Amino acid sequence: MTAAFIFLLLVALLLVGMPVSIALGLTVLTVLFVLTDVPLDAVALKLFTGIESFELMCVPFFILAGNFLTHGGVAKRMIRFATAMAGHWPGGLGLAAVVACAIFAAVSGSSPATVVAIGSIMIPAMVARGYPKDFAAGVIASGGVLGILIPPSIVMVLYSVATAGMTVQGPDGKRIHAASVDDLFMAGVIPGLVLATLLGLTTIWLARSRGYPKSERQPWSERLAAFLDCFWGLALVVIVMGGIYGGVFTPTEAAAVSAVYAFVVAVYIYKDLALKDVPRVLLASASMSAMLLYIITNAILFTFLLTHEQIPQAMADWLIHQGFGPITFLLIVNVILLVAGCVMEPASVTLILAPILFPVAAKLGIDPVHFGIILVVNMEIGMLTPPVGLNLYVASGVSRLGLTTLSVAVLPWLVTMLAFLMLVTFWPSLSLGLPRWLGML
Repeated sequence: MTAAFIFLLLVALLLVGMPVSIALGLTVLTVLFVLTDVPLDAVALKLFTGIESFELMCVPFFILAGNFLTHGGVAKRMIRFATAMAGHWPGGLGLAAVVACAIFAAVSGSSPATVVAIGSIMIPAMVARGYPKDFAAGVIASGGVLGILIPPSIVMVLYSVATAGMTVQGPDGKRIHAASVDDLFMAGVIPGLVLATLLGLTTIWLARSRGYPKSERQPWSERLAAFLDCFWGLALVVIVMGGIYGGVFTPTEAAAVSAVYAFVVAVYIYKDLALKDVPRVLLASASMSAMLLYIITNAILFTFLLTHEQIPQAMADWLIHQGFGPITFLLIVNVILLVAGCVMEPASVTLILAPILFPVAAKLGIDPVHFGIILVVNMEIGMLTPPVGLNLYVASGVSRLGLTTLSVAVLPWLVTMLAFLMLVTFWPSLSLGLPRWLGML
């Protein structure tokens, strides 16, 4: 009954249009003071200690790095390189847009940032070359989802933070611990590349069937020149990923290094961002970070409530007693996450549902890293589904197309992503193969 009251109250507050962070906080406070005897001091302490997490510092630093890269000319150089390499294929500029999104995703960690950085350049270029605007915007909105799957990924950091400290007894009696950021980043590499390939193949198929134009094949001299031009941006991938897995620094330190490096590249190497514009970038990053951290704080308090009432454990026991196996459970989870992704943005869904679903998954023997990748792929799909498809809104702002038009335009790529979700869900080795090969799991 307590669990039903919690979720009904939360849903009711969300349905009346209350912001997610406020709805979470009010739900927690109402339940704690009406149905429990938790002292006020414990609530205040949890609010303070909830964001006192070293890993959580990744979030503002990756946001800052992404903003420096977005405003600092890195995106247009990556687009030049992607076009030189893939522009001669059917639907060349569309395929180049997917490649550019994949490359930018590897340095930004954010899907909206990827859509803005690549879309603001590629959509006008594609329209000028004769591509329909809805196709161009559909490519960018769909390719932009790679920003949270290809590491570094802010959503992966939030999943790790939301489940941090949780330990569950697996079906074989062993203790299963929450996934670390390092493991999640490495697990996202192969699925990210596979999804980028599938989105590219969908783009080629659409372009070929509709007779869209392709560009001239570029000589290797132009390809080399384009690569050298974007070298300093691409080097960030090596610095972040190589630094983490080479033991040079932690993911949090890597995020700080990426922010400083992106600042140096944008201001002093490419010189596309003037020093007088840096405060504007800092303010935008601080504003976005504050919004996320406010949601995170209330979500951690919500997790505290669930843990105090032992709701995740009760749900896990109930599902197991119903005879649900891993396959049935994962199908149910995918439906829940897809529906939640339609009405909430990825950070909120992750912070609310990860602490609830993780203990059940662990009890059924599902690897925490594999489960994290499944959650991230569901969040990608949610960014393309109305009414709260974040990438649809961002792409709509860039392309000046209506939300309904964009929702129809992304359907071919959305079907591809749903098929990919099934692949990731029921083929764990796709996510776990690389970390296992490197001896991380």
